[in-house]
Amino acid sequence: MAESRSSAAPDRKAELRHEHLLDLSTYAADELRHLLDTAQEFRAVLDRPIRQVPTLQGTSVASLFFEPSTRTKLSFSLAAGRLSAETVSLSKSGSSVTKGETLKDTARNVEAMKVDVVILRHSSPGAPHFLARCTDSVIINAGDGAHAHPTQALLDLLTMRAHVDTFEDLQVSIIGDITHSRVARSNVQALTTLGADVTLCGPATMLPVEMEAAMDARTTTRLDAALEGCDIAMALRIQMERQDEGLFPSTREYHQQYGITPDHLRRHPDLLIMHPGPVNRGIELADEVVDHDRAIILSQVTNGVALRMAVLYLMAPQRDDG
Repeated sequence: MAESRSSAAPDRKAELRHEHLLDLSTYAADELRHLLDTAQEFRAVLDRPIRQVPTLQGTSVASLFFEPSTRTKLSFSLAAGRLSAETVSLSKSGSSVTKGETLKDTARNVEAMKVDVVILRHSSPGAPHFLARCTDSVIINAGDGAHAHPTQALLDLLTMRAHVDTFEDLQVSIIGDITHSRVARSNVQALTTLGADVTLCGPATMLPVEMEAAMDARTTTRLDAALEGCDIAMALRIQMERQDEGLFPSTREYHQQYGITPDHLRRHPDLLIMHPGPVNRGIELADEVVDHDRAIILSQVTNGVALRMAVLYLMAPQRDDG
């Protein structure tokens, strides 16, 4: 990865045809591969003794997080810092949103401060698309309701790619609270674009049947069926905060029916385990599975910084430094 902004900037967006990263539904396979290839180069930067490069020096990045976040918020902050960008962070509790200011006015005020990139997490599906229409800043979606989480899906793909030769015909099962999962939706979009076969598995109350036709993914309510022939299983967190009523009898029963256990690892000796976090131990995954050497969850976290470095690098406006 070139460390000089002037030498790298002119053609860095040559293979991207999008000005924003809102979701992955319209990203072509070559664009996804370009994002992953760029992230892989930045992954090498993170293994250096000095992990900072001047690539985005002079670029300003604002993080607007109106929902709680640990991994996404921290990794975006680290990614921007590793690229030497100027950063500012705003949460709902510390913003004028609590005084009645609209999201549009908040974003336009941030833009008036000459912010180049806005990273937005919001509980309302479509909020990043709305901002992209009413501001001139580059908008990066860090999760909007149950709609999309594109950078999570991309870092998941980057993690998978370290363990598989190709996405073509790769068998991936996503297990859990599919209804409320923006991670599942973005992963299905990206994986199927690259040629993978995706199975969605969960209780019938958390498994929208229309997703099978709308997203080209197989659905099943049986965990054993989802794991048969599966290469990678991704467990999802049960999102209690998005549920108006109980969709399963108890967490104990959920674990008995859909939790991945050491027995599953013994029966499927090549199976890799992923989870976007945070993990509810003993619900989605048994303790022994979380800590198993075939669980690549912490690799997802490390790759999150590299992937978000790539996204910022490729999406940030180019400048003529001369």
